Amino acid sequence: MEVLEHDNDLKELHTVTPADWVPGPQQGDWTYEAYAALTEDGECYEIVQGVLVMSPAPRFNHQKIVLALSAHLYQLITLKKCGEVLTGPFDVVLSPQDVLQPDVLVLLDEHRERLHEERIMGAPDLVVEVYSPSSRFYDRVVKHTLYEQAGVPEYWLVDPEKKCIELFVLEYGKYRSLGIFSGDQVLPSRIVPQLPVSVAGFFA
Repeated sequence: MEVLEHDNDLKELHTVTPADWVPGPQQGDWTYEAYAALTEDGECYEIVQGVLVMSPAPRFNHQKIVLALSAHLYQLITLKKCGEVLTGPFDVVLSPQDVLQPDVLVLLDEHRERLHEERIMGAPDLVVEVYSPSSRFYDRVVKHTLYEQAGVPEYWLVDPEKKCIELFVLEYGKYRSLGIFSGDQVLPSRIVPQLPVSVAGFFA
């Protein structure tokens, strides 16, 4: 299943731009090996179906929510020695031509062999993306499809403006939404069960 028709669809993402100026393979032919060989230039790159794309630096409110999410998850996962919690930018290699940098991710101890010093090879157990109106399509459609195809068991899609979180779980190879949660509601996470914090706590 095609996620994008490369340049035409990527240009509709507004904040996510095909990095056509970067020396390397033709767009559509980028692999993790070519990506890993890039010289650090301070930009945030990802690969979607072999297309190298660049995202702008996130804004203050985005980073504040990422910090709150990661802080809560760190206490529940890392400090309890259940796994690791990481924030972007950190490479997740879903396939040779799909390399993403989730805002927050959880990798449980049972899959620790996927964790390497510079990347995760394969699917994390939980991925969280905090989107803005201009990145909604990229997070809700493009990344949603890639995480689903890679077998990421759980995906949280965070809306900073509405202060809500939609939770997707993988069932029979497809994501099913368990609902959109806000306020005093608690996410019915299967990866982080019995969350002691309400959704509002992630936006405090």
